[in-house]
Amino acid sequence: MKKLVITVSLAALLVACGDKTETTQVTTETKTVETTTTTQAPTPATPVDKAALVEQAKGAVQKLGGTLKGELETAIKAGGPVEALSICQKRAPEIAKSVSDESGMQVSRVSLKNRNPNGAVNEWQSKVLNEFDSRKAAGEDPNTLVYSDIVDNEFRFMKAIPTGQVCLTCHGTDISPAVTAKLKELYPKDIATGYKEGDIRGAFVAVKQLAQ
Repeated sequence: MKKLVITVSLAALLVACGDKTETTQVTTETKTVETTTTTQAPTPATPVDKAALVEQAKGAVQKLGGTLKGELETAIKAGGPVEALSICQKRAPEIAKSVSDESGMQVSRVSLKNRNPNGAVNEWQSKVLNEFDSRKAAGEDPNTLVYSDIVDNEFRFMKAIPTGQVCLTCHGTDISPAVTAKLKELYPKDIATGYKEGDIRGAFVAVKQLAQ
């Protein structure tokens, strides 16, 4: 009986020791979170409505030409061509600025043979005016000659100015002494003479910088 008790006690002790020495394994799970960075594509530029710009430019240069013509006609009736020259020198820049501010386009007049120093052409304007002369020589009506393009985010428009009969008084080949004297007074470097009726003596210009 004593041997049996000792055997049982020893077995119990081994079981107890086994419980104390049991190793508990803890598994640590490592989760990898993938972060995806999305690069937003650039917003495409707003399409340019060139036809709308052309119509806007036509309206602007028509207003410049029409307003100036009206004031010159009034001046001629009041004091003849000499008076008209004084009005033109003073009012032409003012009208151009007013139309430019109103239209959002830079509106002006230029010529290969300019009267006002500010009316000298730049490189692309000179090229267009020479093209106008070629197109007129090929049979196109000078009253309908226009040019439009977009270059380096700049909208460009030009409309030819044909020489009319009334223009010859100050721009022709047979200019009165009084007009000649006034031209020398107002425009010492004037070269805008010698035209014949129908010649292209310059162009209206409208320019607008476009958003990139």
